[in-house]
Amino acid sequence: MAANGWHRRRIRTWAVLATTAALGLTVTQAQAASSGGKDPFGVRTLRHQALLHQQQKGLSSFAETDGDEGDNEGEEIAEQADQYAEARTSPGIVAPGAYGAAYDQLADLPHSKGSWRDLTRLPYDSDDPRYRDVNSNSSGGAGRVTGRVTGLAADRHGYVYAGSANGGVFRSRTGGGHWANISDGLPALSTGDLQLDGHGRLWYATGEANTSATSFLGTGVYVLADPRHGSFGRRDRVGGDELESTSINALRFAGDKVWAATTEGVWSHSTKTLKGAWKLEFAPNPDYLPGGSKAGDPSAPYKNITSDIAVDPKDPGKVVLAVGWRGGDTYNGFYAKGSHGWERLTGLGDLPSNSEDVGNVTFAHSADGSRYYAIDQSPEQTAENPDSGLEGIFVSKSGSPTGPWTKIADYTQLRDSGSALTGDGYQPGIQSWYDQFLTVDPKNPDHVYAGLEEVFETKDGGKNWSVPGPYWNFGFPCWSIDPSRQSGACPGTVHADQHTVAVGSDGGAPYVLVGDDGGVFRRPLDGNANADGHATDWTSLNDGTMDALQYYSVGVGTDGRGLAVTGGLQDNGQSVLRPGDRVMGSDFGGDGGDTITDPDNGCNTAQEYVYLAVSVTQNCAVNDGSWMTDPSKATSFSVAPPDNATAEARFIAPLNSDVKDKNTWVAGGRHVWINTKGWAIRSGKEWSEAYDLGAGRTATAVVSSGGRVYAAWCGPCNNQGFARGIAVGNADGTGWHQLNLPADGTVPNRYLSGFAVDPADSDHVLLAVNGFSRKWTEGPGAGVGHLFETRDGGATWKDVSGNLPDVPANSVALLKNGTVALGTDLGVLIRTPKSAGWQVAGDNLPTTAVLQLRTGPDGRLYAATHGRGIWAIDARRLG
Repeated sequence: MAANGWHRRRIRTWAVLATTAALGLTVTQAQAASSGGKDPFGVRTLRHQALLHQQQKGLSSFAETDGDEGDNEGEEIAEQADQYAEARTSPGIVAPGAYGAAYDQLADLPHSKGSWRDLTRLPYDSDDPRYRDVNSNSSGGAGRVTGRVTGLAADRHGYVYAGSANGGVFRSRTGGGHWANISDGLPALSTGDLQLDGHGRLWYATGEANTSATSFLGTGVYVLADPRHGSFGRRDRVGGDELESTSINALRFAGDKVWAATTEGVWSHSTKTLKGAWKLEFAPNPDYLPGGSKAGDPSAPYKNITSDIAVDPKDPGKVVLAVGWRGGDTYNGFYAKGSHGWERLTGLGDLPSNSEDVGNVTFAHSADGSRYYAIDQSPEQTAENPDSGLEGIFVSKSGSPTGPWTKIADYTQLRDSGSALTGDGYQPGIQSWYDQFLTVDPKNPDHVYAGLEEVFETKDGGKNWSVPGPYWNFGFPCWSIDPSRQSGACPGTVHADQHTVAVGSDGGAPYVLVGDDGGVFRRPLDGNANADGHATDWTSLNDGTMDALQYYSVGVGTDGRGLAVTGGLQDNGQSVLRPGDRVMGSDFGGDGGDTITDPDNGCNTAQEYVYLAVSVTQNCAVNDGSWMTDPSKATSFSVAPPDNATAEARFIAPLNSDVKDKNTWVAGGRHVWINTKGWAIRSGKEWSEAYDLGAGRTATAVVSSGGRVYAAWCGPCNNQGFARGIAVGNADGTGWHQLNLPADGTVPNRYLSGFAVDPADSDHVLLAVNGFSRKWTEGPGAGVGHLFETRDGGATWKDVSGNLPDVPANSVALLKNGTVALGTDLGVLIRTPKSAGWQVAGDNLPTTAVLQLRTGPDGRLYAATHGRGIWAIDARRLG
């Protein structure tokens, strides 16, 4: 990302995108590099945006530019997706049905006493004027945000339905806002697509396929007959288990048939009945499907991917399939049914038919059937063009999906239409393998909205384009950091990274709704814009009632007479909720990773960006922006350990404080790093190296008690020779050794994701293990169990999983009363000293991934969910 040695080298091969899971990453702050390698955040900081702004005005700068700074953004999204999947699939391939089986096991468990409270069901203001510090994105213009939204549907009566990445479906009766969840009765809350059919029924495709995910898997397609009043239930599933453990890119209707574009081929089902199996219509490489002769091949997840289906509006019996892996494969292309079955199409006009240039594709047609539009991402350009992976936007003026197609935009035309992304290495379409939507004005076939990183619009069929929703306002002449204004003189915009779109109305003029990494935004379909083509009428619909925030971490500390609660988020920085707040603020930008919060002072916070890019603040990063003219007034400081500079750390790397000494911190990359200055640290040079895990190895979890440190690692971390281990030693660098994990599989050869250490005995440790058991995982040493215990410092381990469901475990906490709490991909489970087995914690936590558990100074247990915000429960009620 920046020219300071920290960023990862661009690998110009198609394999760079051969990743498996969801979760996006927004480039942070500016297209400029850090000064002389002194700032590990690179493009994260507002200081660099100030550089751009001043350069545009011809002023002097206090940092140097670097044209390559944006190079790695697409790679980092891929890396993030890959690593999230590795934790759940290594050491091999996970068979279909694993999550469904785990959910069934979960349903058989009793619930403990107590109820959870959703702490972050509040508006979250990414432009909060209190936090205009050097590492914040506040004033960018997106305003109130929530987590990623990947499905939208709307009718003509003000009803809007939003499907979040891993939080389920929400309904609004007011054109957006005042949301209520209508899918918590389902076993999967990950959204692939959301569509209203001609009868007003709502179709919910589970399993986000945004990045050809194999992490956020679904359990099929569900139909709600009365979406205005009802809620989804398990009985609403269409067909059997044919689409279980898949991800779905799109649903398309053709007469009495619904088509599904999935990561395991193209399927269809009757719309007249929910009964009967789904029919597999086409799979380009059927041997790689579950049950096939090559199902265990490491490349199997990428061999049958379909991104969209185009139905001829004049003849629903004619369809065109957009098939292919966005990283590139020989089967990529467009297919239609011919005399010999499904055949690859050629001669489509400007729309490519060669496999190298057909990747992620989105179709849309006009209501009158006169136009078909398409966005196409090119695997070859993604690999070779440092600026963009977009092949182009195309139109078929015959209205037929077979063309002939004409190109109406490429990335340079979009770049020059008012885009915020004009710098080398990061221009429109750089993430077109991740960011796409397309829709046509129902009353004007030449009026089109296209979503990439930004929202684009044409009103003349592609002759001219504008950018009503720029990536952000940084760099525009109208921008300023003035805390009295949201984004200077610039109008508010949308969040970056567009995924879904819908057109609706409420008895009056129609509006367009867009879903992106920051939630849902709305404007009039034919709205107003300024002289630059930037819309002046966007409304954020993220009023806090749709808490779809995707947290990696949570921290809690006293703040005056109350508590400050903070946490790191996917693509939405670090949120901070202070006593008396009715709106949460954002004091750090970009992706928020792990965090350390002082239990005695909640404004003492250490926050990780990515790859151990750690910063600290001792005032919650409260700042009025005066640091821009006087850098000494910055109130957060970059203190990344050296592994950040060498890219030898996980995307979300482990960071923790000692159980007995809050000022002793442990950070894990290739090395185990120690900081003994707590929040008073001011430089990355103040970390000391305690241990080298070894070349090719990176820490996956760390814990420390009284100076005794445990560090779990993997390397390689994927299914190509996966290996894991645990190193133990002292914070002062003495006594380090690798544990001899027995070959009998007592501790499985899977991703080691979390530790909990007994404060009274540093030899007593609990270990959480991710992934699935050997019943579901094809890979060497997958073993069984998800929770293991040692009472002799790791010399021996015992499987204490008991009747724990076979579900990925992410975090473990040992409560004061001896109760064990385990954060899993399906919620929180507990086991008390007196219970015979596991219980579901509380009675109301959504069934979503819990990535971290922390106990607060108030005696509550806090859960960071990756799709439904931060929740808390009285830990004493769990015993």
